[in-house]
Amino acid sequence: MPAGFMVPARNMPSMIGMGGNNIGGFASSSSGLSLGQPNMMEGQLIPLEMTQTSESDQIARMRDEELDSTTKSGSENLEGASGDDGQDPRPKKKRYHRHTQHQIQEMEAFFKECPHPDDKQRKELSRELGLEPLQVKFWFQNKRTQMKTQHERQENTQLRSENEKLRADNMRYRDALSNASCPNCGGPTAIGEMSFDEHHLRLENARLREEIDRISAIAAKYVGKPVMNYPLLSSPAPSRPLDLAVGNFGGQQAGIGGEMYGAGDLMRSFAPPAEADKPMIIELAVAAMEELIRMAQMGEPLWMIALDGATSVLNEEEYMRTFPRGIGLKPAGYKCEASRETSVVIMNHINLVEILMDVNQWSTVFSGIVSRAMTLEVLSTGVAGNYNGALQVMTVEFQVPTPLVPTRESYYVRYCKQHGEGMWAVVDVSLDSLRPAPTARCRRRPSGCLIQEMPNGYSKVIWVEHVEVDDRGVHNLYKNLVNSGHAFGAKRWVATLERQCERLASVMATNVPTADLGVISNQEGRKSMLKLAERMVNSFCAGVSASTAHTWTTLSGTGADDVRVMTRKSVDDPGRPPGIVLSAATSFWLPVHPKVVFDFLRDDNSRNEWDILSNGGVVSEMAHIANGRDTGNSVSLLRVNSVNSSQSNMLILQESGTDATGSFVVYAPVDIVAMNVVLNGGDPDYVALLPSGFAILPDGAGVNQGGSGGSLLTVAFQILVDSVPTAKLSLGSVATVNNLIACTVERIKAALSCDAA
Repeated sequence: MPAGFMVPARNMPSMIGMGGNNIGGFASSSSGLSLGQPNMMEGQLIPLEMTQTSESDQIARMRDEELDSTTKSGSENLEGASGDDGQDPRPKKKRYHRHTQHQIQEMEAFFKECPHPDDKQRKELSRELGLEPLQVKFWFQNKRTQMKTQHERQENTQLRSENEKLRADNMRYRDALSNASCPNCGGPTAIGEMSFDEHHLRLENARLREEIDRISAIAAKYVGKPVMNYPLLSSPAPSRPLDLAVGNFGGQQAGIGGEMYGAGDLMRSFAPPAEADKPMIIELAVAAMEELIRMAQMGEPLWMIALDGATSVLNEEEYMRTFPRGIGLKPAGYKCEASRETSVVIMNHINLVEILMDVNQWSTVFSGIVSRAMTLEVLSTGVAGNYNGALQVMTVEFQVPTPLVPTRESYYVRYCKQHGEGMWAVVDVSLDSLRPAPTARCRRRPSGCLIQEMPNGYSKVIWVEHVEVDDRGVHNLYKNLVNSGHAFGAKRWVATLERQCERLASVMATNVPTADLGVISNQEGRKSMLKLAERMVNSFCAGVSASTAHTWTTLSGTGADDVRVMTRKSVDDPGRPPGIVLSAATSFWLPVHPKVVFDFLRDDNSRNEWDILSNGGVVSEMAHIANGRDTGNSVSLLRVNSVNSSQSNMLILQESGTDATGSFVVYAPVDIVAMNVVLNGGDPDYVALLPSGFAILPDGAGVNQGGSGGSLLTVAFQILVDSVPTAKLSLGSVATVNNLIACTVERIKAALSCDAA
């Protein structure tokens, strides 16, 4: 089933005013929360009636008739002869339907053009060939299975021949290596004389010796003498993903949008550093580390207290006097943004360092801020089995969840170092001075965080953000927020980290009260549901910002400021339904406090005031998982009880989150059968999702006085407009989605009594 709102590519306007996906009812089970079984046909979810029907009997009967229909032609009825008075005890033979040669030829020809016909195409074929639509459907299913089997058989044959060739080459290489020695580690190369682990460690130690010699030469400039006599070291500990299952997108690249928005050509303007640049990069990283520690610990006159009495403001003149070298003068047209924030978070300091140094974990934990990230080259993996001394060259896009603020692309080195027992620092500094990029509009002066171990698994974090940026592309609606420094500043990073640490703590909790209605006490089920919700939120964040990876098309005159739309095609992604997906987003201002907007949008009782696709149904919460101390941070499983008794119910997965810098409410229709698997601890990666939702930010007016101004609300939908990936997007589809989002905006404004806003 396409796990999102399905908008027909044809007859699109009929969608408005109709319900969303119809999903079967629910049934209780002794094993926990259990959901009813839907009727699945060709990936589409068919509504189940509350009364019994004979459709299942018809389907079974038609499948019997279609047996072996793809390889034979003609018509033939074989029935067992019955005795007198119908008393013959011999069972009747099944009746097999044989397609005519003409029918097979026509369907074969159509199959070459379109192996996955939709309902309308199947009905047309059935009329032309004199068959039932289900007969056509099953013929195409059988044909696809037959083609897949033939293809796999051919691949197996080819792989077997290649395997034999490789085996022969392997034996030849074994003989050649039996008397050779390794030029890198000096040990024997014969496989039988050395274990794989030993050989790997020898090579790793040789590489580490070269790395230590290089860093030692640079460190000598700062400590007065080179560091010598290092022992042989084992390979560093591999990256350990969190139990929360923060995303792992493979390789060294983390693109939250993935194939959806062209992450394959991520940041084409950057390349790994040249060999000649590496000594300068290391020297720059060491100097940046020293600057970060001083900026994190110094007070006045470097940091001045703002008028609100709580915010630290950088004294730029004092900064230039204190750090005269830096990375050069500020480019013309750029402005400085600098901020510092301190907090204590619920996470062990070692785990926190691992998140910051693993690009996949880092970009997932901060998915609302990091649009896309890639590690171009690892210059050092660290020593002593941890990240002490690790150096990575990275390129990243930072975002605000709206299509009205351009992302900030930056090319920099990240350096991690341990400073005494329980004290770590991670610093970023731009490499633009080594390789200027004409398209880059943001460069990072030394930024990052100082992490100090605290009792009971807590960590104290001092976060510093210091950038120079050209922000002339920011829409007027967001200028106050960006100018205040809160859109990309340290407070937003720390607030996000606090919320995510609480989320992880809630996932690991074992003392969940079982008496509360709707609470999922099964820990494996909780983890799976939270992992699915995490992927949903990541997909939403990646699909709403103004990233350089995709281009929005603007639609005006919609009642909102401007609606941005874009499309993408999905074919073989199990996490998204196949076909053409239209993404639409708009941002607008509301003269209402952000907390009021957040509470309104996440309240089940007020959902029918804005949710058009729930068709006025009553929304009730079936299950929920608390994600922190704030009641607004939770994951819920919602049931929409349809007002039409002939329709079944819709199931929605929703996550809401809020912190000191913003809020979000993200939701997606989900398949009942798939959610049963998830709630029982199954793998959620194969649950198809198309998320929609809201991002709520303060408008920047009075943001330093506690956010006393209005709200900036972004509304975004991802909608499947055609289940055939090769189909063309129709203007009717765009118009319908445009009307849907404009109507939603008007409903929200009306409900919050700001029609004239």
